[in-house]
Parts: sequence; C-alpha cells; structure tokens
Amino acid sequence: MIIVTGGAGFIGSCLHAALRRRGLQTVVVDRLRDGLKWRNLAAHAPDMLIAPEDLPAFLESEPNVEAVFHMGAISATTARDGDLVWSTNVALSQFLWRWCAARDVRMIYASSAATYGGADRPDLFVDGLEGIDHLRPLNLYGWSKQAFDLWVKRTLVEGEAAPRQWAGLKFFNVYGPNEYHKGSMISVVKVKYDEVVKGHSARLFRSDIPGLADGAQKRDFIWVGDIVKIMLWLFDNPSVSGLFNCGTGVARTYLDLAHAVCDAAGRGRDVEFIDMPQSLKGQYQSYTCADMSQLRDAGYDAPFTSLEDGIGMYVRDYLSRPEPNL
Repeated sequence: MIIVTGGAGFIGSCLHAALRRRGLQTVVVDRLRDGLKWRNLAAHAPDMLIAPEDLPAFLESEPNVEAVFHMGAISATTARDGDLVWSTNVALSQFLWRWCAARDVRMIYASSAATYGGADRPDLFVDGLEGIDHLRPLNLYGWSKQAFDLWVKRTLVEGEAAPRQWAGLKFFNVYGPNEYHKGSMISVVKVKYDEVVKGHSARLFRSDIPGLADGAQKRDFIWVGDIVKIMLWLFDNPSVSGLFNCGTGVARTYLDLAHAVCDAAGRGRDVEFIDMPQSLKGQYQSYTCADMSQLRDAGYDAPFTSLEDGIGMYVRDYLSRPEPNL
C-alpha cells in the first residue's frame, strides 16, 4: 500500500495516476470539497480516500504501508494564517516522519524552492541539508517548508530514528495538467494560455529590480511529468536518501514562457507588461535555478523536458481539449 497525501492535488494526483498505472494499491489523503478537484482522480480512483483529520486514526490501525508520499500542504505563497500553515506543513510532516521511522516505512516529502527566498545567483540554489541554515524564505509558505527541513536535519544530527528511506524534494516552478483547482496559485503557463486564447495579450509583471528588463525575470520551470519521473525513480531506488532540488537546472525568462505559450496556442507573440501587485512586492522571486548535481550524483540520469516542449505538450494534450485532466 502506498499513501499519497495531497493525492487529489496537482502534483499528488499526477503521481497517484502513475502509481495506479503500475497496479499499486493506493490511499489518497485529501479533501475533495464541493468543487471539481475530484476530476483529478476520476481516471485513476484510489482504493481509499481519507480526510486529513482522519489520517492519525487510520494509521493507528497499523496498515501495511510500503511508502508515504507526503505532497499535502498549504502551498499558497500568499497564505497568512501562521497557525494553520504550521499545523498542516510542519506538525503533520513531523508526525508522519516519526510514524514512518517507527514502522520502517519509506517517506518522500515535498519541500519547496520557496525555501531559497531572495537568492539571485546559481550558486545559492544548492540542495542538501548541509547549507540550509542560512536560507531566508520570503513568505510564510517557504518558511514552513524550511522549518521542516531544519527539523529533519536536527533529528538526524541528534541520532533520532529516521525512515528507512527519506527524500525531501525542493520543487521549483511546476506546470502541467490537474492544476486547474489551484485558483491564484495556478501556474503562469495556464494563466497565459487562458489570456491568449481569449484574444488578449499575455500579461507579465514589470520588473521591480533596477537594471533588470521587463520580462527578464527568470525561473526554473519544470514539466510535472519530470517531477513524477523523479519520484518514481526514488521509489525504485530505496537506498537513495537526501534533500534534493527538483528543477531542470536551466533558468528561462518569463518572456520565453509567454512566447512559448503564444506559439503553442497558434497566436501571435503579443506581450503586455503590467505593474506588480503590492501584495507580491518583497515576496517575489525574480530568479530561481536548481542546482541538480546532487540528484545526478545519486544516479538520476533522465533528461528534462525543455520549456517549449513541455508547454507544447500541455497545450496540445490537455489545455486545448474539453476534458483536460489526466
């Protein structure tokens, strides 16, 4: 049995679909509520669906679990309820870590590139536990992910029991199918696609950094299929543990992204620059780029999908179809 927390969400549901295609028994921990999030599971129903608040009672029944993929979190970078974010992103993660450690269960969990905060040079996006103490996230979400990574480091240094295999994954800017329920946190690829197919310009934020041209802000954008491949590779290689970046290792500009969306949608490259909302100023990462050397050194050798190819697949195989979910 495989447990996937957040298994009806964006990355979690894409992973869950891949696990089901392998014929594995799965338990999804998530809330569907009254929206369309259920569609993320429609083609690959889990064996069980458990509400997060019911997870401790389920685990007390001593289920036969091989691995926990802990993808569930409050992931909005604009989140403000610190108590809720801590209980969801940190306390639950600590509970699952100790449960897995006590029962010899493997645990792969979602960290985030948001832990890097305002880093603006390639040499600052280095993963692993060794250098994380100096990181200063820009928002509550990033801070909560950093808090759990630091807790993991302390428990390992102090010799507490750890899961047989553990891997924290610092996801960079992920895009792809099944993100449609995410509201304001949906990927910029989907937002730009919706704009251009309605006949509007692709709108990008003006740069708020002196000397940086509008549209020249750079991010490491990664296709969700590549993220799933990494997680499955870790599942297939139980001897590999660590805190790993999950990006492509290549930073691309927002202008590159907007042009790729326009091209994939068959529209002209029409881009408009707008002012950044006040709520994002001081919390906006204008540069991210994953150092992927640690994962490569661990043996992961699959190529990453280019931005143009990934956006092309997303538009062609999902966004332009009436039923876009997996």
